Formats: sequence, C-alpha cells, structure tokens
Amino acid sequence: MMRILLADDHKVVRAGLRALLESTGRVDVVGEASSGAEAVEKARTLEPDIVIMDLAMPGMDGIQATRRITALELETRVLVLTIHDEDEFLIPALDAGAAGFLNKSVADTDLMGAIEAIARGHSYLPRRAAALLARMRARRDRSGGKPGLEVLSERERTAIELYAKGFSAREAGESMFLSPKTVEGYLARARTKLGLSSRRDIVRFAVEAGLLRAEDEE
Repeated sequence: MMRILLADDHKVVRAGLRALLESTGRVDVVGEASSGAEAVEKARTLEPDIVIMDLAMPGMDGIQATRRITALELETRVLVLTIHDEDEFLIPALDAGAAGFLNKSVADTDLMGAIEAIARGHSYLPRRAAALLARMRARRDRSGGKPGLEVLSERERTAIELYAKGFSAREAGESMFLSPKTVEGYLARARTKLGLSSRRDIVRFAVEAGLLRAEDEE
C-alpha cells in the first residue's frame, strides 16, 4: 500500500480526500497536517511515500513546505493539489521539488492516477499544465533562451549528468549516497523542467551544457 500524508488547512477537505483515497484499497493515509510547518515535521517523522500538498496554508505555505521536504532527501515525493491556476504556481511548485501538480477540481477522477504515476518514479502533470509548460518552453526557444543548467538544482544536475553517462539509478544512487528511488525523483523533475524524454535527448543536452564530452556519448 502507498503511504500518504495529507497537508491541507481545511479539515473538511482532508476528510474528503481521506475517504476518496482509502476507498480504493490501495492507499494508507498515515497522517494529516493543517499547515506547511506541520507537513514538514510529519514528513520527517512518518516518511510517507507521497505528501499531497495544498498551496495556501497559514504560516509556511505549500511551496515553502515542498522545498523543505525535498531538502530532507527522504524517498518522500510531493504532489501539489490546489485550487490555484497553473499559470502562476506551476513553475514555483516544480522549482521547489514537487513531483506533480493537480487542480482540486479534478481530484475525484485524476488523483489516484497522479499518485500511481508519482509512486512509479514519474512526474505528473495534467494536460493543461503540460500544455502550459510546452508553451513556456516554446517562447524560450523562439527567444533563444532554451532552459539550461540554471533551472536545475544541484542534485537534479548530478542525476542528469550520471544518467547521461550511462549510470543506472542504483549506480547513481551509490555515487550520490542516495537511494535509487530518490535519484529517480531528481531525474524525473529535471526531465520535466528541461522538456527531455529519451536518453538521447538527455545525452545531447549534457554535451551541449558541458556536463560530458561528445565522445562520452557511447
């Protein structure tokens, strides 16, 4: 069973999400948090597989909480679930380390799919968010400003470099002193930010960014 922590300042919302998730028989809600600070602390102590994170909470907001949970370097991944538009909050959420972004309006139909994708080590973006990201990349491309190393965290950059060199997740994890699952999370976020899919694309990016020499491609 996937172990889930719910972080939302509305008790009724948490109760609804718990009922929805537990009705599937595939999820164990191991805790609830009503603030960003509480979410960070419970993520630290409970080490859930996934935190479902609201953005608008008192004190520490969901973006700040996501950043702090990511910095703990647990195997926990964060799925942002919010009423806010992707236009304003998608990039900040991804930059903070979120593995997925979903609007609450479609939680009843899309939430389990998002959770299962993230649990398999993928990033999750619904169609509208993915289209928005694609438009932003297209605007950068037209202006000659393709996303580069500056959009990656240090861990994401290292994961991309090792993957481009042919390291498996296990081998990269040994090099980075992290679990393979955590490495896969960094790699998934980096690929989402950069708009890369295949290993060939990642190798080409690594060469162009100076992370490895062209002769290292093989």
